[in-house]
Parts: sequence; C-alpha cells; structure tokens
Amino acid sequence: MPLPAPAAPVGRSLLRDDVYERLRAAIVDGTLAPGEQLRDGELAAWLGVSRTPVREALLRLQQAGLVTATPGRSTTVATLDARAVRDAQAVVAAMHEVAVRAAVEQLTDDDVLRMREANTAFARALRRGDAEAALAADDELHGIPVAAAANEAVRAVLEQYTPVLRRVERLRFASLPGLGSVALHDRLIDACAARDADGAAAISTQTWQTLTPLLDQATGGQL
Repeated sequence: MPLPAPAAPVGRSLLRDDVYERLRAAIVDGTLAPGEQLRDGELAAWLGVSRTPVREALLRLQQAGLVTATPGRSTTVATLDARAVRDAQAVVAAMHEVAVRAAVEQLTDDDVLRMREANTAFARALRRGDAEAALAADDELHGIPVAAAANEAVRAVLEQYTPVLRRVERLRFASLPGLGSVALHDRLIDACAARDADGAAAISTQTWQTLTPLLDQATGGQL
C-alpha cells in the first residue's frame, strides 16, 4: 500500500478521533484511493500510533461507508458506489434543511457576515481550481447554521454521511461548473438574513441537490 511521507505524530488527546479524522480525510482527498488495501500496521506506522486506534478508526469508517471489510481477508477503501452516494445525498440534504430551518431565528448578524465571507472564499477557490480550499469554505459556510441549530442528532448524522458525499464534490469543485453553487449560497444567505425559514430551508435542499447531474453520469453503479 503506497503511502506519502510519514505524517506528523498524532497527539495523545482525543487520539481515537484524531486517527479517525485523518484517515477519513485521506480517503476523501484521494490519498487513499478507492479499492486500495488498508493494512493497520502500515497505517499505524504512517500516523505514529499503535494499531488499536487504527483498527477502531477502520471500524468507524466501515460504518460510514468509506471502507469495505471482508471477514478474515482484507480491508479496502470503498469504491464510489452511485447508490451509496445518492443515499448520502438525500440524508445530508434533509439534515441541512432541518438545521437551516431551526437556525434562521438563531443566526446573528455576525453569523450571516461569516457566511458571506465563506462564500467569497469559496468562489475564489473555485476560480483557481482549488478543490480542497473550496470544500473547506463550503464546510465553513454550511457549518454556521448547523452550529446555530444546536441539534446534536443532526450534527452526528452529518458527521457520518457528509464524507461520502465529499468524495464526489471534489470532482465538481475542481471545475468551473461548481461556480453555480456560489449563486445558490448567496440566495441561502439572503434568506437567512431575511429570517425566511421556509425559503432558506428550500434553498438549502436545492444546494445539496446540485450533485444530481454528476450522479446521473454514473454507469454500472460506479462513479
């Protein structure tokens, strides 16, 4: 299993979560490619940890649909299955709709300003073809109403299913067609600023449905 240069050692605090998040990020950004075999010993050496947190992280990644494990055989990075991504898209869209609807009355003027700043950063990243920066800005923008909603159940579901969707979004955000999301973000922010809960919720759902054309290009169940 080819791996990049040794990663910086993970700190002792929140070790399990740190290992999980770093392996998840490596899968989402393509460092660990679909179909690649994952050996806990190699991953442990790469992250500078013992095998135990790596094994625990792989179990969580399997539950999230990012890793496939065959009992008694091997663990591999899950392929981009069209149905799994569609399912994740539906769940993520629904959770953000719930969060936005609840958050509208809780958002402060500063929250709205931070959403606008995040969308500006998002647009700049798209124009220079920087998918990683675009995803970070998109996460920041959508994370503001999620935080304001303070719904732990919504947060937990998004934590599990958003990474499945992000693997596909990297393809969109690396190209100019992703710029269409900037206008949708503007409409979402304007609705939030106007305290229009129904309108903001509807636009939020529409935003997450923009992946549909990319999913429609899937053939044979694979992206």
